[in-house]
Formats: sequence, C-alpha cells, structure tokens
Amino acid sequence: MAACILAANLPDIDVFFGWAPWAPLAMHRGFTHGLVGGVVLLPPVLAVLLWLLDRWQLANGKVATDAPRMHFGWLLALSWLGAITHPLLDLQNVYAVQLLSPATGRWFHTDGLFIVSPWLLAFLGFGIWRARKGKSGKPAIVALLATIVFILVNMAISAMAWRAPTTDVPYARPDRVFASPEPLLFWRRNVVWRAGGAITHGRFDPLRSAARLLDYGQQVADNMSLPVVKRAAMATPEVRDFLAWSQMPTARVDRDGCNVTVTFGDARFAGPVMAGGFQETVSLKEC
Repeated sequence: MAACILAANLPDIDVFFGWAPWAPLAMHRGFTHGLVGGVVLLPPVLAVLLWLLDRWQLANGKVATDAPRMHFGWLLALSWLGAITHPLLDLQNVYAVQLLSPATGRWFHTDGLFIVSPWLLAFLGFGIWRARKGKSGKPAIVALLATIVFILVNMAISAMAWRAPTTDVPYARPDRVFASPEPLLFWRRNVVWRAGGAITHGRFDPLRSAARLLDYGQQVADNMSLPVVKRAAMATPEVRDFLAWSQMPTARVDRDGCNVTVTFGDARFAGPVMAGGFQETVSLKEC
C-alpha cells in the first residue's frame, strides 16, 4: 500500500524543482510526468528507498520475526503500477501532460475528465465501501471497470467536441482545441479553439447534437503576434516560464501614454474564477 500511494503521487515531486536549470524538470507535468522520468526511472528509485527502509527496520527489530519477507520484485512492480496511474489520469484533463518529455515538449490531453471529477470519486469510493462492507474484492473490481468505461466514453465525447468547430463554424480551422467536461453534467463540454490567431469559445452537448456546437461566441484576437507582445514575452523569467506552460496563450495590451501593460493569460482558463490564477503581467515603455 505504501509503495502504491507514494508511487502514485511521486510525479508531483516536480513542484519542488521549479528552480532547476533543466527545463524538462522545472516544468510541472514535464519530465517527472513523462513515460521516461515518471514511469520508467522514478519507480525503481522509490522501490530501492522502501527496500532500504525495510532492511533498516529488520536490523533494528521493528518488524515481527514471523512477518512475511518483502520481495523486491513485487515491490518494484507495485511502484511501477502506482506511478503509471498518475500521468494516465493527468492525461485526462485540459491541463495536459508532456508525456514524451524530455524527447519533446509536446503536450498531450484527452479531455476525458474534469480536473477533480466527482463521478470518478463516487465510483471508486462506492466500490471501496461495498468491498469493505461485504468483505469481498468484487465490488472494487467492478467499480474500477466502471471507471475505465466512464473515462473511455468521455474521451469519445471529447473527440466529437474537438471536431464540432470544424463542421459547425464556417471559419473554423483550428490548430488547437480543448474540450473541458463540466463537473456534474459530465457529457457537456466547454470548447475553446484557436484559429488564425484568434480564440473562440463554444459549448457542446452530444445529447443535442453529436456533430454541432450548442452555441459559440465571437472570435477574439489572441494578440500574440503584436510587436509589443513579442517584446513582453521575453521580458521576465516568470513570463517566459508561463508561456512555456501555456498552450493557448493570449495577451491584453493596455496603454497609458508611454506606459504599456501586457497581461498574458491562457484561453483554457478564461473564466472569472480561474483567470486570476493563470496570468502574468509585464510593464514596458514605448517612448
């Protein structure tokens, strides 16, 4: 249990390495969340540390003499099993993950789950409760299978939502699309796409149409090609890091005489609740 829990959370160790000079490690959901770092390399390190802890406990009489001996092979297998769940779950939401880091900084996402899915918690929680109450592992296995089916269905819904702007909006030829599920009405999607340097938001409901958007707003220029925005994008390390993480960057330019304020955001998190936590601001002078 310790190996599974620690391994499942181990990829988030990157939050302590934002200062690292190596970009893949400094990037949250980068190297430690990828197949190489998070799945292949980190679990053996954890297994060795747990093995050494067990050896120390044995040497100091902290383990009962008749307790089953730890098998390193199984310990390593459980560490790998726990570790792979982390990037696979992170892959399901619009925050995305650099699954092939450090070979490439490309972000991958399936948009199959809300960032904290109440449905996922309900399925798994109910399965554990029933398994403990009935003293049988069958309900937990059924709950796990139901969770997998739930994720696959939601991935299929998001795939339909990705195509909807192209088939429904005359001008839309997106180069990037995200379809975020709603927390409770899981089949609905808040869709945002970028096309020709402009951002558009829309809504998708497969119960209304499997090929068309429910509605969509006006195009809004992302302003990323403006000369002053390009200057601002290189102005501070914080902004450079933000833009390296942002997958659908936008910029708002405010002028007051010679003073220019550029506020960078991410179109994925443009709502009033989320936007404030996903912004970086730069002040420049133009004269």
